[in-house]
Amino acid sequence: MSEGKDAKFEDAREAALNLGALDLDDLQVISGLAQDAIFPITEMKWQKGARRFALLLNRFRWEDAGATRRVPERVQSLLVVNGVLGVASQGIDREDPDVILSLLTVTFEPGEDAAGHVLLTLAGDGAIRLEVEALDVTLKDVTRPYVAPSGKAPHHPD
Repeated sequence: MSEGKDAKFEDAREAALNLGALDLDDLQVISGLAQDAIFPITEMKWQKGARRFALLLNRFRWEDAGATRRVPERVQSLLVVNGVLGVASQGIDREDPDVILSLLTVTFEPGEDAAGHVLLTLAGDGAIRLEVEALDVTLKDVTRPYVAPSGKAPHHPD
């Protein structure tokens, strides 16, 4: 694969991700695959009437980390949380349209019955807390993979 060209799903012998989480085990899988995804603050949207919160992420392809591909890849993915009743955030400057955020984890804090909060933890002490009727999260790749601009996999010092 030459630099500057998009990778193809066929190159990695994998199909685009299209996953759903209705329980904690499923959410852990989505959280691991979305770890280190980056997104401009402008690609975050709460559709109050539809009770939906969505992020358009530039996701690192962790699921392909052990493959024999030549370069690290990212792919644009939609992370969608359904049944959202309210949204709160901290540590995020929502007034600056140039802010780029990095997602670290997606977790669920159960409440009464099936309700609770989906917590999106961001690098730099930021967080987005979504009050939900029940856990209902999807992660779906929406573009072909592309060469990660940094040329490197994300790294977290011990």
